[in-house]
Amino acid sequence: MSTHSPRGVGHLRGDQPFPEAAKVALANPQLRRNLQHATTTIRGKSGRVIAELPDWQELRAAGSALKAYTMGNLPRLLEQLEEKVTAAGGVVHWAADANEANRIVTDLVHQTGETRVIKVKSMATQEIGLNEALEAAGITPVETDLAELIVQLGKDKPSHILVPAIHRNRSEIREIFLREMPGVDPELTDEPTELAAAARRYLRETFLSTKVAVSGANFAIAETGTLAVVESEGNGRMCLTLPDTLITVMGIEKLVPAWTDLEVFLQLLPRASTGERMNPYTSMWTGVTPGDGPQNFHLVLLDNGRTAVLADEVGRSALHCIRCSACLNVCPVYERTGGHAYGSVYPGPIGAVLSPQLTGIKDNPSLPYASSLCGACFDACPVMIDIPSILVHLRNQAPHPRTEKAVMAAAAYTMDRPRLYARAQKAARLSKLLGKRGRGLPPPLHGWAASRDLPEPPPETFRDWWRGR
Repeated sequence: MSTHSPRGVGHLRGDQPFPEAAKVALANPQLRRNLQHATTTIRGKSGRVIAELPDWQELRAAGSALKAYTMGNLPRLLEQLEEKVTAAGGVVHWAADANEANRIVTDLVHQTGETRVIKVKSMATQEIGLNEALEAAGITPVETDLAELIVQLGKDKPSHILVPAIHRNRSEIREIFLREMPGVDPELTDEPTELAAAARRYLRETFLSTKVAVSGANFAIAETGTLAVVESEGNGRMCLTLPDTLITVMGIEKLVPAWTDLEVFLQLLPRASTGERMNPYTSMWTGVTPGDGPQNFHLVLLDNGRTAVLADEVGRSALHCIRCSACLNVCPVYERTGGHAYGSVYPGPIGAVLSPQLTGIKDNPSLPYASSLCGACFDACPVMIDIPSILVHLRNQAPHPRTEKAVMAAAAYTMDRPRLYARAQKAARLSKLLGKRGRGLPPPLHGWAASRDLPEPPPETFRDWWRGR
């Protein structure tokens, strides 16, 4: 049976509803400047390389079709993946939820006798709160993506799928390094090259001395049992080749049926995410190869609410997401509020449709309203996820106040009766008495006008116009 992500573990639920958290973010001018600069830059780079491909729309359609096929055949493909990984010397573990996944990974690390792990592609592990579980078990996790490292050292939370520290500028990053990074040069400046060099020196020793790695995965190929990680810094290559033991935590939706299907996604993903023609580092591995790379490989297949999403015919396409962040970079709401306002490791438009489905809509009722429904996310998505339609679908599922239900029922009753509707139209002209843009609406109706303008009534209704002719 499908179940939602459990409460009390992981990072899918915020401490505040989105409107309240957004007000805090909007009051931070530095945050808004950081976001505008970063999203504008990424958006421009992405647009230029996408324009180079005359078949971009056909690639999008192919990606969408492949994802739809995968979701329609997920049980069979997952079993095929398990068979191939096992045959190649790996061990497959099935985790129904965050608690089970954390327990599996923690036990596996304990079995090695190590007390430190290096990490790459950490979004799924952030979803389940793995770092907290490891620390509680006496194991130190070290993030190796530069942005993830900044977030970890700053005791912060990620705010973007691709650039988790997008809300930080280089001066803030310098202060974090000086305060938290062991052995850092006290004369460190905020020049990007110096900051990157400081992180590289810190991580190099960690790479060479840590025997266990925990990774995520961008793709898993059911046909061969191969997993793939794409990245831009080279830290992934280090994590996936140097340690003795590799533990990969992967959402069950990351499957692709066949090796040749990567041809589509390895063109879509870099252009839509980083604005590159191809990823600088594409690492693939199949099980265990004697004498080469990790000699112990464990794959943890994570559900944590995904089968509940799959059960929804409208909402299931949210599982098609390839974590490119294109929807965040074009979203006017995200650009102004940032990722922390969403309260989930998955921010922006995709987070507004994915998080409420993973947790159950009652635990995230405000997120489907974190959108103007402008449709820019749909246009930008490389696998053509119709996010606006899913948002509307989830709004219909969200709990509504009794007063709102009563008002909507009264409106439906009125509109279903022509004479009553005609009288209501005449009465609507009195709305001028409610003040400019409806600001004078009485409670509880005044909440509607808090984020909307009440339209000015026309001088003549269509019925009056028609009657006169």
